[in-house]
Amino acid sequence: MTEPGASGTGDDRIDAVLNEVGPRLRRIRRERGATLGDLSASTGISVSTLSRLESGQRRPSLELLLPIARAHQVPLDELVGAPPVGDPRVRAKPIVRHGRTMFPLTRQPGGLQAYKVLQEKAQEEPDPRVHEGYEWLYVLSGRLRLVLGEHDVVLGAGEAAEFDTRVPHWFGPTPDGPVEFLSLFGPQGERMHVRARPKQP
Repeated sequence: MTEPGASGTGDDRIDAVLNEVGPRLRRIRRERGATLGDLSASTGISVSTLSRLESGQRRPSLELLLPIARAHQVPLDELVGAPPVGDPRVRAKPIVRHGRTMFPLTRQPGGLQAYKVLQEKAQEEPDPRVHEGYEWLYVLSGRLRLVLGEHDVVLGAGEAAEFDTRVPHWFGPTPDGPVEFLSLFGPQGERMHVRARPKQP
């Protein structure tokens, strides 16, 4: 059962925004010292249509707002009062697990996940695991040991590796010290595409 007031919320917000367009158009025009006739001459929109837009009797459309924005030399979002863009920074709390501090770099659950990882100490012995997915690692600083199937390699700063996580794998710092790296993990079949450096002639 729908809760009272739950329906129409999105439409109400849209109507509220559209209702503010008319007064905003009038204010911007008057700030520029233009008459309805002046604006009609520069946009090709009739005076009656402009008047109805400003009074709210005519619903604004892109076909009408674009030439008005050009005439006033203002961005379209200034005419419609678009909200400011929110803070794009990711402020997720770090996750501490098995001696690793992981800083999530993605906000949405599921799909491709990105982490910045800092690990101070190496485990005594590698303990390879398997699970569904595909992983990409990029070392920022320090040295990262990667055990993958029959391979046992060490990656330095600026080096990357990608692998199918259904292959037994383990990674962590070497005894040299801590390691800092990026980890991108996605569902099976979702691989990372990295542009390789061109070969030197």
